[in-house]
Amino acid sequence: MTVPQMLSVATLAGMMALFIWGKFRYDVVAILALLASLALGIVKPKEAFSGFSDDIVIIVGSALVISAAVQRSGFIEVALSFVSRRVTRVRSQLMVLTAAVGFASALVKNIGALAMLMPAAFQMAKKNNTSPSVFLMPMATASLLGGLITLIGTSPNIIVSRVREEMTGQPFGMFDYAPVGLGLTVMGLIYLRFAYRLLPRDRRAAPTMGEALDIKGYVTEAEVVEGSPAVDETVAAFLDRHEREVTITQLVRAGLRSAPHDHILLREGDTLILGGDPDALERVIAKDRLKLEGEDREKVDADDDDEIGVIEAVINLGSPLIGQTAGRLALQARYGVNLIAISRRGEHLSKRLANTELRGGDVIVLQGPLQQLPERLRSLGCLPLAQRELRLGASKRGWLPIVILAAAMLSTATGYVPVAVAFFAAAGLMMASGVLPVREAYDHVEWPILIMLGALIPVSDSLRTTGASNVIATWLAETASALPAWGAVALILAAAMAVTPFLNNAATVLVMAPIAATFAGDLGFRPEAFLMATAVGAGCDFLTPIGHQCNTLVMGPGGYRFGDYARLGAPLSVLVLVVGTPLIMAVWPLH
Repeated sequence: MTVPQMLSVATLAGMMALFIWGKFRYDVVAILALLASLALGIVKPKEAFSGFSDDIVIIVGSALVISAAVQRSGFIEVALSFVSRRVTRVRSQLMVLTAAVGFASALVKNIGALAMLMPAAFQMAKKNNTSPSVFLMPMATASLLGGLITLIGTSPNIIVSRVREEMTGQPFGMFDYAPVGLGLTVMGLIYLRFAYRLLPRDRRAAPTMGEALDIKGYVTEAEVVEGSPAVDETVAAFLDRHEREVTITQLVRAGLRSAPHDHILLREGDTLILGGDPDALERVIAKDRLKLEGEDREKVDADDDDEIGVIEAVINLGSPLIGQTAGRLALQARYGVNLIAISRRGEHLSKRLANTELRGGDVIVLQGPLQQLPERLRSLGCLPLAQRELRLGASKRGWLPIVILAAAMLSTATGYVPVAVAFFAAAGLMMASGVLPVREAYDHVEWPILIMLGALIPVSDSLRTTGASNVIATWLAETASALPAWGAVALILAAAMAVTPFLNNAATVLVMAPIAATFAGDLGFRPEAFLMATAVGAGCDFLTPIGHQCNTLVMGPGGYRFGDYARLGAPLSVLVLVVGTPLIMAVWPLH
C-alpha cells in the first residue's frame, strides 16, 4: 500500500476506534476525521465540504421533516386504533404493532414510524396491565426490517443508491429494495411472533417529570360541527366508540345546559364539556373533527409569522386569574390567549370554560402565539409546568401529509423528478401548508446525523481517491476466492452487520459500499447484490442500543439493559444472514 492509502485506512480505523470508545458524539467524531484527513492531505481543501452539498444530506433531512409531519397528523395511529379495539390478546397486539410499524417504515423513515406508533404501544400495555417492554423492542426491530423495503425507509438505502449511480449510472429506484425487504420483514415478523418471550416482562421505565405531575382530569370544551362522526349519535354510542376514555360532564344546546343522558342524540352545534387525560381528549377531538373552544377567534397582538401553540401552566398565588372567569377577564381580547382546558385536583368540573371560576393551583392549558406566551404567563401570574407534548388544538388535516408524501413517492417512482427534489419539495409543502409548524420541522431534523454525513462523505471517498478501497477489495476477493458465489455475498452481508453496532449505520455504508462494489468487480460479478447486502447488513443492527436510533429510542421507555438486545437480536441476525443471502441473489443475479 502507498503512504496515502495507509493514511486513509488509518484515519478510518481511528474514527472507528473513537466511535467504539464513545467519548465523543458521532458527529464530533466525523468532524475530527475530516480535520485529520485535511491535515494528512488525503482530502483536498476544495473537496472538504463537498459532502454538505450532496443530495443525500437533502434527502435525509427532508425525509425527517416528512416523517414528523406524518407522525403529527396521527393518521397511522388512528388507522391502528381501529384494529386494536378488536384485538385484545398480548400476542395478537404484538403482531398488529410490529406489522404496523414495519410496513409504516417503508413509507416514512423508520425512526419516524416507530415514534408515531409508540403511543399506541403504551395504550395497549396500560389496558393489559403489562409492561411496554413486551412491545417496544420488537417494534424497534420491525422498524429496522421495514426500513429495508423502500429507498426512503432508512439512510443506508439512500447512500447505497448513490453508490450504484456512481458506478453504473443507474441508482436504485424507490421500490427496487422491496423484494428483499419484504421477504426479510415477513420473516422477521414471524420470528417476533414467537421470540418476544425472550424479553424480560418486568422492566419498567423510570417515571418522567410529566408522569410525576400526574395531571389527568382535564376539562375542555368542544363543538360538534357539520361532518363530524358524532352528529346524530347518542351520547352512549359516542362514549363507547371512544372506549370511554373521556367523559361528557355537560351538554350545551342553544345556550341551555343539560345532563348528558345516554339516550340523547348529539346534534350539529352542540357544545360538549369533555373530561379526561390530555392524550385522550386530543384523540377524541381530532378523530371526530370537533371544534375546540376559541379555535376560530381572531388572534390579537399576533403577527402573521407568529406560530400558534399551547402551553401548560399552573395558576400561582397572587395571580389576577384567581376568583375570575375567562369570560369576565376577556382573555382573548386583553391578553391574546385562549383558555382551552382546565384541571383541578380532587374536583370534577362541569361548567363551561368561560364560566368556570379559577383558583390558585388550577392547571390550565393556554393557546396563543408561542413567542409571546412566556410573557403572557408572567402577566397572568402563571408558572409553566415541565414540558409535555400537548396537541390540543393541533391541525386536523391528517390527510394532507399523506397526500403530499404519496405525490413525492409517485413522482420519484416514475422518474419524473429526482428523489432529492421531490422530498425537498414535499418537506417545504408540509411547512408551507401548516400541517407541520416550522419550529417543529427544525426540531425534528437530526442535525448531528446531517453533520456526520456531510463530514464523512469526503473522508470515506478518500478510500476511493487514494486507491485504498481497491486494495481492501482485492484482499477480500482473495479471501473469497475459495468461496462459492453465495459465500462472497454472505461475507459482505456479515461484514456490514458486524461493523454496524460500532458505527452509525449511515457511516457503515459510507465506508463499506465502495469496498463492496470494488470487491464485486474484482470477482467479476455485478455490484447490485453486494451493494444490497451492504444496505441490508447496515440496516439490521439488532444487537446493541447504539448502532441505530430506533434501538436507542426504546431503551429508556422500555427499561431495557444493554444485554437485552442480544437476547432478541442474535438469533434474528443469524436468520437475516441465512435467509437474506439467497434472497438477495435470487432478486439480483451476479452476472
